[in-house]
Amino acid sequence: EQRSPTTYYVRKGPSAGGMLFPRESSSREIKELNGLWNFRADHSLNRNLGFEQAWYKSRLAESGPVIDMPVPASYNDITQDPRLRDFIGWVWYEREVLVPSGWVSEGTRVVLRVGSAHYYSVVWVNGIKVMEHEGGHLPFEAEIVEVLRNNPGGACRITIAVNNTLTLQTLPPGTIQHIDDPTRYPADYVVQNTNFDFFNYAGLHRPVMLYTTPKAYVDDITVLTTFADNIGLLSYQVSVLGSPNPTVTVTLSDKGGRCVASSTGPSGVLKVTDANLWWPYLMHENPGYLYSMGVSWAAFIVGSVYEDVYALPVGIRTVQVTNTQFLLNNKPFYFHGVNKHEDADIRGKGLDWPLMVKDFNLLKWLGANSFRTSHYPYAEEIMQMADRHGIVVIDECPGVGIKDIRSFGNASLSHHLAVMDELVRRDKNHASVVMWSVANEPAAEMPPAGFYFKTLMAHTKSLDPTRPVTFITDSNFARDKGAPYVDVICVNSYFSWYHDPGHLEVIPFQLNTQFENWYGKYQKPIIQSEYGADVVPGLHTDPPMMFTEEYQKMVLQNYHDVFDRKRKEYVIGELIWNFADFMTAQTVTRVVGNKKGIFSRQRHPKAGAFLLRERYWRLANETGLLPESTPFCA
Repeated sequence: EQRSPTTYYVRKGPSAGGMLFPRESSSREIKELNGLWNFRADHSLNRNLGFEQAWYKSRLAESGPVIDMPVPASYNDITQDPRLRDFIGWVWYEREVLVPSGWVSEGTRVVLRVGSAHYYSVVWVNGIKVMEHEGGHLPFEAEIVEVLRNNPGGACRITIAVNNTLTLQTLPPGTIQHIDDPTRYPADYVVQNTNFDFFNYAGLHRPVMLYTTPKAYVDDITVLTTFADNIGLLSYQVSVLGSPNPTVTVTLSDKGGRCVASSTGPSGVLKVTDANLWWPYLMHENPGYLYSMGVSWAAFIVGSVYEDVYALPVGIRTVQVTNTQFLLNNKPFYFHGVNKHEDADIRGKGLDWPLMVKDFNLLKWLGANSFRTSHYPYAEEIMQMADRHGIVVIDECPGVGIKDIRSFGNASLSHHLAVMDELVRRDKNHASVVMWSVANEPAAEMPPAGFYFKTLMAHTKSLDPTRPVTFITDSNFARDKGAPYVDVICVNSYFSWYHDPGHLEVIPFQLNTQFENWYGKYQKPIIQSEYGADVVPGLHTDPPMMFTEEYQKMVLQNYHDVFDRKRKEYVIGELIWNFADFMTAQTVTRVVGNKKGIFSRQRHPKAGAFLLRERYWRLANETGLLPESTPFCA
């Protein structure tokens, strides 16, 4: 597509430097831009009219009609227009704000940050292009203070064009199909094809904000933790930009605000006596313990004193994988959790605080200690909740639907590597994140898959040598070309559903064989990363039949019987598919979405939720680590 010829400052692809989550401090301010934005979808034939007419150069309403659009939210389900629900192409957002006069003074940076936009984005401020970004689910930002200074009065008109088109080189991939058959289809008929089973929601899914820092500032922080006996050790690396010789001070405070360690210099080690370790939920009486790491620096630059202050929550914990166990803080950890989606009525994938809090309350009610971010990185606010509540996370990139051999080419691999750069940079300091997942159910038996995943996993380990790396497979164990390079085998299977549908009696045989095959070949611990069955809430039969609540219960019980035998050997976890029902594309196998949730899309429990709750609390009790004060109500 055409791009604007007027560019002031552009960041394209992975932004240079760090990507610290914006936090207010004595040296930093934040202005959230959530709320109503002006919006227009480009319905022109080539979807390019907005660029051809340069809609970004003036108010969006001056070039045509606009509607209200809430941010953050997917745009698909907001209106009654079916064309917008299934729209493919460029949509345009606009918001005008006033920037405080103090923000544009010398010595201050002003940064525009977009938490997530699906999929490709171009951003202008006052008609000047400031950045582009490829990929949904991850943040991107640009410094805009010089643009603001050229516009007296503090006016700031932000225009964001977002394109949700997926190709063989995007992540996730897709194809655009042009159908030219006037006897069967309207003229210029275009279809977006994908190989993933969730709705391709689009728009500004996470908060957009402006924030300030001093001219010289803390750009990035990396923390690595370990412990010996009762001594916690935090190795840190602080990057300060804009000052050649900053004086860096680092302090570590406990939950009560008491300083327990301090150091000076941009790198060093903090030693904490009688350290409180970060433990998962139901594994310790005080799970999710976080310290506050305060980073400050000061410097004298050209006659002025600059200082910056940033506080980073950190947890002290270790991760280790053996050929039969997953160890957290040197103790065996068994994943009993869920797969999720960022998905809900009306707002689609938009960040929703009430829904987020409700989901974490349901996770804890369920007795779940973990989830996978299937099939893309979740909002930073969700990761912070997981840190605080002690919920363990397998952090997955958007590598879902890699089924076409053309998606294993150099262009795809290069983009996939860049996405892992962005993901690790964003989430590297989250104590809850214990493993990276680079893909879900790729065509791992194809010849190029070996080099592709060997390269991808080696790169991810080079970015973060402290965490294991995996991908989620549904391939044949003997022909999977990516499995040799993972640290943990994660297998999806749906016996008696997609295979031998309706035949519950095959589950014990096929599941046992699955585990024996994978462990026999690779000698690595195994997580059952997906299993389950669709349920239409309130549908009942006896004997159980598919799509009834009774059938889902029987599927789960049959899987659990095998899990209980194999977790004594090398199975280290089970993640139900799915936490809640979610929207998908319309197909003959989906009745208004995927119904494999143990909760409905509105978070009402099905019978399977109560079965899983009883099991998860029993598993927590059996570890011997559940504090006596924790009640269990079956």
